[in-house]
Amino acid sequence: MTTTTAALPPLESLHRRSAKRTRDIFASESGDVLVEDESSSRIRLTVKIHDEYRDFKELPAALLSQQGPVGPSRPPSTRKLITSGVDNNASRIIATIDKTPQAKPSTFASSTKLSQALALHKTTRTVKPEYHPPWKLVRVISGHLGWVRSVAVEPGNKWFATGAGDRVIKIWDLASGELKLSLTGHISTVRGLAVSTRHPYLFSCGEDKMVKCWDLEANKVIRHYHGHLSGVYSLSLHPTLDILVTAGRDASARVWDMRTKAQIHVLSGHTATVADVKCQESDPQVITGSMDSTVRLWDLAAGKTMTTLTHHKKSVRALAIHPTEYSFASGSAGGNNIKKWKCPEGAFVFNFSGHNAIINTLSVNAEGVFFSGGDNGTLTFWDYATGTPFQNMDDVPQPGSLEAEAGVFCSTFDQTGTRLITGGADKTIKVYAEQSQ
Repeated sequence: MTTTTAALPPLESLHRRSAKRTRDIFASESGDVLVEDESSSRIRLTVKIHDEYRDFKELPAALLSQQGPVGPSRPPSTRKLITSGVDNNASRIIATIDKTPQAKPSTFASSTKLSQALALHKTTRTVKPEYHPPWKLVRVISGHLGWVRSVAVEPGNKWFATGAGDRVIKIWDLASGELKLSLTGHISTVRGLAVSTRHPYLFSCGEDKMVKCWDLEANKVIRHYHGHLSGVYSLSLHPTLDILVTAGRDASARVWDMRTKAQIHVLSGHTATVADVKCQESDPQVITGSMDSTVRLWDLAAGKTMTTLTHHKKSVRALAIHPTEYSFASGSAGGNNIKKWKCPEGAFVFNFSGHNAIINTLSVNAEGVFFSGGDNGTLTFWDYATGTPFQNMDDVPQPGSLEAEAGVFCSTFDQTGTRLITGGADKTIKVYAEQSQ
């Protein structure tokens, strides 16, 4: 019987099979002589992924219904855009302008015509502010044993929470001002609070580096978010995604997955304490204000800075995002200390001038009432659209307090925008209300 070479199997496959078997036997003893080919490693990985993750590729229906759309949403049609103001090409156009003034003969025959023209020019330029009723102090709530540093109103508008230097979070009835609950667990000042609109959770952060998630049905801490290297000064929840952003003394803002406690991003770039952080559903989804006197707008998906605003001269301690207009404001410790910015690019709109104090807190409601609270106890109410102040007040410290304890540290409007809750250095919570006609 004669054997032809054609009937024999190809030598290459026999060699590979032999080499594979040899490798399996002697792999532990020798270096890797055979490199696994790409296709077989890809197949092995695919099989492994399929075996391990096939049951978890899609979320259960209950969780899927809670998920928002992926990526930053476009600003809703109800959200007003600022169309006037600085154009992106403005700086380039200004640079090309010839700065030497040319002498031209006056086109006005008399000075009266000139003054009339100037008067007309002035009237066309000024925007009339909207009328807002005055605000008055309606309730003072005492109960904390330390400076009241944080306040948050729940979405149902039934109660609000405050956190203070006494390390306790207190839950108060909004209508009566009565204490409903005290939550203990922090071992240092509670600096930030937020109530979720999507879950029965309260989030808190403090100078003890802790970020806690409280279950409001059991009134217990159910999650901790570990990672900050120093005190956590501020916290904000994303309105449509299950993430929270915290910021603090380690000059970073950290983005956390609410459910898994995983740290998604470390937003680094600031060179000093990040004093405040705010989230919104459309870009920029995260805005931070820092003691390095800058405001940064972040790309949440990439975890990188989109824009850095360097207009402030001193540390930026407070931010406020308008609920219906696509803009935000920032407050700092001096100079033209309150500034309004246009989203999404962060173009400067104007200064709110007149509140000469270290600004600790800013709040704005849907009606366009903008509040700023100073470290020296001065309060100013502004028309947000025009930057005109319509009321100035002084925080009156509780009897028995020092005059220096008139500082305002935190503020928030309730869900209706008709009540303003502030926390101060005299350890009290003050509720202001809009005076009815």
